[in-house]
Amino acid sequence: MKENLVVFNARIATPLGSTARKGHEMGELHIIENGTVEVTNGIITYVGPHRGIEREGFHWGYYQYNAHGKCLLPGFVDSHTHFVFGGERSEEFSWRLKGESYMSIMQRGGGIASTVKATRAQSFDQLRTKAEGFLKKMTAMGITTVEGKSGYGLDYDTELMQLEIMRSLDTNEKKQVDIVSTFLGAHALPQEYAGRADEYIDFLIKVMLPEIRKKDLAECCDVFCEEGVFSIEQSQRLMIAAKEMGFLLKFHADEIVSLGGAELAAELNALSADHLLQASDAGICAMAEKNVVATLLPLTAFALKEPYARARDMINAGCAVALATDLNPGSCFSGSIPLTIALACIYMGLTIEEVITALTLNGAAAVNRADSIGSIEVGKKGDMILLNSDKYNVLPYYIGMNCVEVTIKEGRMYLNKF
Repeated sequence: MKENLVVFNARIATPLGSTARKGHEMGELHIIENGTVEVTNGIITYVGPHRGIEREGFHWGYYQYNAHGKCLLPGFVDSHTHFVFGGERSEEFSWRLKGESYMSIMQRGGGIASTVKATRAQSFDQLRTKAEGFLKKMTAMGITTVEGKSGYGLDYDTELMQLEIMRSLDTNEKKQVDIVSTFLGAHALPQEYAGRADEYIDFLIKVMLPEIRKKDLAECCDVFCEEGVFSIEQSQRLMIAAKEMGFLLKFHADEIVSLGGAELAAELNALSADHLLQASDAGICAMAEKNVVATLLPLTAFALKEPYARARDMINAGCAVALATDLNPGSCFSGSIPLTIALACIYMGLTIEEVITALTLNGAAAVNRADSIGSIEVGKKGDMILLNSDKYNVLPYYIGMNCVEVTIKEGRMYLNKF
């Protein structure tokens, strides 16, 4: 629901631009002390110094909010999640704590296959209600746009149902979070196609992609390009077909082994390559050259007890780095933006300025929205967050705790309870 709003007496901190910031540019934030932001019908129409008119009734029809010097940032963009699914996998988490690997659990019928079974068994309303609950939690942490993937159906009916749920949530007039939908039918090989991965890729290309395009259910297509899942050749075949049908491309790449997923993402001019724990130097350079956003998921590395992606090397190589939560029922049952920020600063070597850019403008670029969200600039959506401090340095300092006091979606304010 779009609103008219004036926020004044704010310390504004934002990246600038309509494309992803790369390399050292990620650390550059535009700061306005005692700043004012005007939002008209959901769109920012003024950003700048205090004009001395807010208290004089100049803005008839606008709600006026005194920020009392607190820090105002762009709304966060969580550009990689799997928030529509059935069931949970807490038992498997205990297995991993005892030493089992993610891939070994998949091989014994757990992992994604377990969630597929649970998701197929649930109704539209059951899945939608659960997904809506996640969106409410996201709002409280300052997320104003989220990417959601299918991939827990791996069949015609359930894959379409996941995407239809996301569309129903995104078209709700009372929504607090915009949703960018991604088709991830190539998340795993379903049991009914065991030993026939090429045939499953054929099914996705010939049946699923045309139907999803016809119904306009997803903007992007993703693939789990990984050893033991889908090969470079299979991933390439699927993604070339998806691109020819008008889908934007995203990759689960080089998470477990250095397979060449980052290089393939660059070759096909993907929006983003995600995970990248094992990305090669050549892959990193290729992404930087082709402007592929490197979307890093520190919560997943944390949960799997794996080394973190080489964020510092990527930034030094001129990459645009984004951060996302990877909320999912298996490898990362967490959508915590506060913990994502802390891990990125403490263990991945990012500055807080780089983290803010990664979670705002670069996250927006990773979902093809950098021209309309991701920064506080005239012409963009009035998506912002107000912290409970005048210093944005509190974001990693509040380790795992929320310091977003107000979330603003297209000019409408939501006060967060601590």
